[in-house]
Amino acid sequence: MISEVSSSPSGASTDTPGAGGTPSRRFGYTAVAVLVVGLLLGLGAGLVIPGLRTPGDDSVEAGFLRDMSTHHAQAVEMAMIAHTGSDDPAIVTLSSDIATTQQGQVGYMQSWLRDWHLSPTGTTEPMAWIPGSEGAIVNGLMPGMATPDQMATLREATGKDLDVQFLTLMRAHHVGGVHMAQEALKLSDNTDVTWLAQSMVAAQQGEIQLIDSLLKRIQTP
Repeated sequence: MISEVSSSPSGASTDTPGAGGTPSRRFGYTAVAVLVVGLLLGLGAGLVIPGLRTPGDDSVEAGFLRDMSTHHAQAVEMAMIAHTGSDDPAIVTLSSDIATTQQGQVGYMQSWLRDWHLSPTGTTEPMAWIPGSEGAIVNGLMPGMATPDQMATLREATGKDLDVQFLTLMRAHHVGGVHMAQEALKLSDNTDVTWLAQSMVAAQQGEIQLIDSLLKRIQTP
């Protein structure tokens, strides 16, 4: 009967406990609970998934860190030869900066590989992580690296000859290193790796300019 339907002053029907008021309230509580749980699960996934997506053994990141560690090791060796053998204060300072910076970067790279539970060395050819890099390796050396004969000659050099050899070899070394770091920037989306690669590019490009000015001064009669 129509008279059995009650209305509120505004004309809306009034819920009573027997007419579904409590179930409606329960539905509201359930919706809120589902929303909260969903947010917590989403947050948990955001925290967990990055840990599950660490670079793999054949990743761009692993290849770059391994190759650049080897590349840096030679730069550190050349820098220490110049640091102990040169009489030019500017070259002593430059070589110290290079050795300190690049040895520190090797520390980062090796630490990340350990964190990813990866070996510090790989089984693939150097620079295999760069598409189309075939032919870039000459006699087992990555771009810019000095040959064993060049390293032996550098160790025996003294005076101005040492300075020129060091600057010339380090310039070529930096050009090769910048190329590798730029490839990592193109290919990787790992924020740690891209940060480090960008740092390498900026530092080594600046040092190339300094090397050019030092070579010009030293070689000017």
